[in-house]
Amino acid sequence: MKKNQTFLVVATLLLALPVVFSACVKDDCTREYTYTLMTPVYKTKAEVRANIKSNPARELRNTGKLYVLGNYIFLNEIDKGIHVIDNTNPAAPRNSWFIDIPGNVDLAVKGNTLYADLYTDLVTIDISNPAAVVVKKVVENMFPHRAYGNGFNANNNQIIVEWNTRDTTVRESCDRQNWAMNFTRGDVLLANSGTVGGGFSTATGAPKGISGSMARFTIMNDRLYTVNMRDLDVFNITNAVDPVHTNRVNVGWNIETVYPFRDKLFVGSQTGMYIFNVSNPDAPYAAGQFQHVRTCDPVIADDNYAYVTLSSGNVCQGFTNELDILELNAIGNPQLVKVYTMNSPKGLSKSGDHLFICDGTAGVKVYNAADVTNLRLVKTITGYNAFDVIAYNNLAMVVAVDGLYQYDYTDINNIRLLSKMTINK
Repeated sequence: MKKNQTFLVVATLLLALPVVFSACVKDDCTREYTYTLMTPVYKTKAEVRANIKSNPARELRNTGKLYVLGNYIFLNEIDKGIHVIDNTNPAAPRNSWFIDIPGNVDLAVKGNTLYADLYTDLVTIDISNPAAVVVKKVVENMFPHRAYGNGFNANNNQIIVEWNTRDTTVRESCDRQNWAMNFTRGDVLLANSGTVGGGFSTATGAPKGISGSMARFTIMNDRLYTVNMRDLDVFNITNAVDPVHTNRVNVGWNIETVYPFRDKLFVGSQTGMYIFNVSNPDAPYAAGQFQHVRTCDPVIADDNYAYVTLSSGNVCQGFTNELDILELNAIGNPQLVKVYTMNSPKGLSKSGDHLFICDGTAGVKVYNAADVTNLRLVKTITGYNAFDVIAYNNLAMVVAVDGLYQYDYTDINNIRLLSKMTINK
């Protein structure tokens, strides 16, 4: 089902420049600009929910968040769904199924139950039989701030499942002040962005669910905690297939990630790190915070320290690229211990004394972090743009722009590549 509504998206100013031509008549001047024409394809909510099942595996594309449980890897494809990968043999992982979930960005798993966002809704899926997953519950409108992007808001009856695209050229006045301004012409919108927005054995592999540091969903003490742009939501999942929303706590603004450790949640935002005490799992309360300049901010922690990566970029709106290490002895007042300059750090993971940092185009940096005031670089793995990493039990999984990589770090001085699953553009 299609809806008669279309986007024209400016790819980038630099891409437009080669196709710019001037035509002056008297004092008038016009130029040609090339855009990508994007038309949303809709399905009804009933159609979408009926297709949330174990569909045949498909090639990896535009991947995002990573979650590991037992011998399975759950890898999000942004706004499309979740790839289920059998990782019984990390040297030869098998792309097994794809679960179609339009609007999916985040996920978490408890036992045989998968939790995922479907734009504004929370979906609960029974994965006890990975070849035949079943939707058990949908909690509607739990993530009200979630939008499709580029001016499209969530619809009560229909869901965007894909975009049809084609290029087009339009002629504009040379004197327009903002080449990327929004304006409307009937059905057509010129947008200012080039982007559009029996089951799982734990005998080997991850003994419990492990999420990457970029996660917005996490599980602790029979509770699912989720964050959106400003709130922390709590769901009681004692009955795993029947999550019950028990609380919503306002955190701040531009919230990005959540990481669990002991009875604390470490929440990363674009302006700081927040610590919430969850000794009462249904009533998180603010226990401390650390403010920084405006940047993107994943965070992990151990018994004594929090590790925060700050990165710049178009979305992050900052200019800082560094690793901050904070002492947590006084949990209400974390103290900055050391700052390390980075290239463009994103996700990170810690295994014993080994700290793994995805540093964008600089690859993955592996440090000996026994002394946080003097990190010792052990290895830099280059050749790709790294986004997130999970390291546990001598196995490191790295999500990069071009692939899902797995490494054996049993010998930290001789880290070995086990496999790569290609991610297509």
